[in-house]
Amino acid sequence: MNPNDHSRADRYPLAITGAGALGLHFAARLAEVMPVALIARDEARAARLRAGVTVGERSFEADAFAADAPPAADWVIVLVKAGDTAAAAAIAARMPPRGVLSLQNGLTADVLRANCAAPLVDQGITTEGAYRDGERVHPSGAGETLLPPGFEPVAEMLVRAGFRARVEDDIAAARLAKLLVNLAINPLAALHRVNNGALLAPPLRAELDRLVHEAWPVLRAEGLAVDEPAAIARVHAVAQATAANRASMLQDVLAGRRTEIDAITGALLRMAARHGIAVPTHAALYRAVSALEPAAAR
Repeated sequence: MNPNDHSRADRYPLAITGAGALGLHFAARLAEVMPVALIARDEARAARLRAGVTVGERSFEADAFAADAPPAADWVIVLVKAGDTAAAAAIAARMPPRGVLSLQNGLTADVLRANCAAPLVDQGITTEGAYRDGERVHPSGAGETLLPPGFEPVAEMLVRAGFRARVEDDIAAARLAKLLVNLAINPLAALHRVNNGALLAPPLRAELDRLVHEAWPVLRAEGLAVDEPAAIARVHAVAQATAANRASMLQDVLAGRRTEIDAITGALLRMAARHGIAVPTHAALYRAVSALEPAAAR
């Protein structure tokens, strides 16, 4: 299907807020089977996306809109950086959708609900990987996308586009499992400036496992439903499946942008304080990655 055949629809079945690597990866795949609106930060960026961007091996001419002029849409997927969640929620509220789904890193559902009064607002998880090299987006690992109950229509759209996606009844536990993966992989890859696969080789593998070991009791106290060996195995499996991927935090560091360290490691530190559990390795990593951010972003 040519996406231009249905461009600029009066109301889209789906919109994606966030035109970064992962947002473009999802939008390009979905646009092969249905109309998809892509919401960019401003009209200049939207115009460039309408002109075409390379995603994988093909050119993708997006149905792109500026953030201040979003179209109507039935469902909205939020894929902006965690620090931009409130602004993305306000954009989504203007569409106005049946539901708003975050597939972001960190835990962002409460911020979305506070800023968007859609009938259904919740957070799922995805282990899809993609990174941007200039204006080219490289998909870098096929993962799985889990959605909360109520988002069955979105799961069906994703499956139709070739994604592995399903509704997960215990989405809260799944979010904690995804947070564990992010806690271990993202800041470590950013600090050492390596792709995910390098974390499985010595000496970084020992650091990776130490991060899981230290975070596991905190997340277990919060409701994580796996034991520690299974937690380590899950982190290793994601690092292997996305071996070629540049973690999002690494992409931010290389581009001199604000990272999501507060939404990811910061969330663990706050949980640990509530439960009185020491997480010194994560605290040190939080300080180290924060120091890599440009002063204007802190």
